[in-house]
Amino acid sequence: MVRVSLRLPAGSNGLQNHSEHVGYRSALAKARAGIVPSSLVPCRLYMTNSETSTGADFLSAVAGAERSFPHLSGVPDYAYRLPSFKKGSRLLFQGDSITDMKWGRNQEDRNHYLGHSYVYLIAARLGVDMPASQLEFFTRGMSGHTVSDLRKRWQKDALDMKPDLLSILIGTNDVGQGVPAGSFESDYRHLLDASLKANPGLRLVLLDPFVLRSGSLKDEPAWTSRRAAIDQLGEVVTRLAKDYNAVHIQTQDVFDAAARAVTPEQWMWDGVHPLPQGHELIARSWLHEVSARWSRA
Repeated sequence: MVRVSLRLPAGSNGLQNHSEHVGYRSALAKARAGIVPSSLVPCRLYMTNSETSTGADFLSAVAGAERSFPHLSGVPDYAYRLPSFKKGSRLLFQGDSITDMKWGRNQEDRNHYLGHSYVYLIAARLGVDMPASQLEFFTRGMSGHTVSDLRKRWQKDALDMKPDLLSILIGTNDVGQGVPAGSFESDYRHLLDASLKANPGLRLVLLDPFVLRSGSLKDEPAWTSRRAAIDQLGEVVTRLAKDYNAVHIQTQDVFDAAARAVTPEQWMWDGVHPLPQGHELIARSWLHEVSARWSRA
């Protein structure tokens, strides 16, 4: 294992690397040999012997040294091309309890303002990889909400926030409350139309609702009914993503692959709400798809 300590020296814009294991050079050589992609993180790390290497080389080396097998979920690791954002871009995440995850309603409390969902993970990753971009992250997910609930608060919790990127994950409560797919689509289109009217250059990211067969959804009738309804709303999101030229995160497919590789219980405790590793799957998928659409030159 490669063990690394990173610290920022006073007066420096770079990162100082102190490798604590002689296996670092071997791992780095493996990365450079193409075992792990190594072309993606544009920072520099400075070695104790004054040799310089790209941050991508270093991170890939660590990944190669610590990964003894591919990710069972099928979701790639963080070897991704960084997305391109204008400096100071505002990224807003909307949805239900999966996006909520107890984000602090007191936004002056910076300990809790993003909660502990996939939003927190995305913000952490991009905050490290793109500090000069000074991205701002906001979450307005509300537990128990449906798409019609989003519509009721859209002016205050979306339009007035003037986002540059809007990411939406909604649908599981619509299924739970028996909202027809047609009504779901109509309200969803209203949100997107209003958002693009306010900002024609708005970037959109739409995530499919999802379920897994765990918790109470292990019951065959409950699972069959819930999955059929989720798939129906997933078809709506697919259509909306195409119609509005949005990045489409096929979250249900991601979780299906992950469940086949391990078990559904590894990712969701109740069939609806992801565990920490489930939120990590969402975050990785989001970053890969967003970076593929809006990548740096």
